Amino acid sequence: MVEKIITLDDVSLPDFLGIQNKNIRLISNAFPESKVISRGNEIRIQGSTPEIIKINDIINALLNHYSRYGKVDEEEVKTYISNEKQPMVDESVDDILLYGTRGAVIKPRTVNQYELVQSAAQNDLVFAIGPAGTGKTYISVALAVRALKNKRVKKIIITRPAVEAGENLGFLPGDLKEKIDPYLRPIYDALGDMVPSEKLKFYEENKIIEIAPLAYMRGRTLQNAFILLDEAQNTTPMQIKMFLTRMGPNSKVIITGDRSQIDLPRKQKSGLIDALNVLKGVKGIGFVTLTSEDVVRHRIVKDIINAYKRADDHMNNDDGS
Repeated sequence: MVEKIITLDDVSLPDFLGIQNKNIRLISNAFPESKVISRGNEIRIQGSTPEIIKINDIINALLNHYSRYGKVDEEEVKTYISNEKQPMVDESVDDILLYGTRGAVIKPRTVNQYELVQSAAQNDLVFAIGPAGTGKTYISVALAVRALKNKRVKKIIITRPAVEAGENLGFLPGDLKEKIDPYLRPIYDALGDMVPSEKLKFYEENKIIEIAPLAYMRGRTLQNAFILLDEAQNTTPMQIKMFLTRMGPNSKVIITGDRSQIDLPRKQKSGLIDALNVLKGVKGIGFVTLTSEDVVRHRIVKDIINAYKRADDHMNNDDGS
């Protein structure tokens, strides 16, 4: 029998444990083959390793919930227990990346998303290529947040090129930050699902999580960091080379992009396409391709992507005839 002790720091015990430790007793009843005991500010878990892992994940998820809402109710406990006890695709692999701020389980939900997670575990640099809605950015952000929480890195750096998609940056209102922020909104949305707002604010103020335009990366050495370059199809070859050569010791990099959404001037070559050709076969670099089958947004998004692909194929065939 294995034992694990969780110490509750900076937690109001009645608000977290419930009246007469009701929340802990619910967890204990859900795992009758293990012992879950609350004494003071410690929770002791005794049982088999697989069950201890599940119970530990539930308690950590509840701690995340408490840090956001300041209280844990019985219904939340039941929800987390239900989520954790659902069978996974592969019971030998804990594929849960983390629990969201509202208790949602964040994990790969398609074969190619799972391949992205595996490739990131095996390589320090990974290219994740696929259309909109395939979860490539969301999963990459989740991997970065998990690495930070597990103290595998000291900071997260997320960047993307500020390339207009049909709008002129100069005509947008505000200073540079206010002009750039709309381009980074998808990143903020993903982080908002994974990190409580107050903690995210603290991370940003202390440069533990940094979200910035690609141009801000020039001249830096990015070390002890999980780095994500999003929308890389809108980089130039010079920009992506500059970014790639910023990698420092103990860095993990994921580059995401969509070949079908290049917003560069017509005659400008995409840095992403160039890098995929140049770096093909380089040891230590992973390449993952996601398709419309990996779309996890509204079901009609998959149909939209396929319709546009058919139209592009038809146009290319007409041009070649």
